[in-house]
Amino acid sequence: MNTTALIRPAWTPATIALMVIGFMVFWPLGLAMLAYIIWGDRLEGFKRDVNRATDGVFAGCRRKTWKAHRGGTGNVAFDDWREKELERLAQERRRLDETLKEFDDYARELRRAKDQEEFDRFMSNRSRGTPQPRGETGLLDD
Repeated sequence: MNTTALIRPAWTPATIALMVIGFMVFWPLGLAMLAYIIWGDRLEGFKRDVNRATDGVFAGCRRKTWKAHRGGTGNVAFDDWREKELERLAQERRRLDETLKEFDDYARELRRAKDQEEFDRFMSNRSRGTPQPRGETGLLDD
């Protein structure tokens, strides 16, 4: 996620201002902005899960609708080719979804490792009694 965006799911001056303006103009807008600030970082995974579920549900409907209502094109060779291509594309999509999940897991692990390294450095400096430099807190900048 791009952390340099002006409007992102975090307590930034821009999002707080939009929330306040939303409450002043029409209270559901302010409530929606508040929900985005609190739960907005979960939207990407939620959207991906919903898309995957609806694709699975409607994929069966499309196949049934195509065959039942239209009876195909009338050209058996084309209908067979089309079914094979659709299945190939579905497999490719599943492979891409798996790759995306693997990358998300990898990126999450990298963030966790970086956080752990910074925490360990902080704890070692703290136990030695080394004062932290003023400009370097050892914390991530948002």
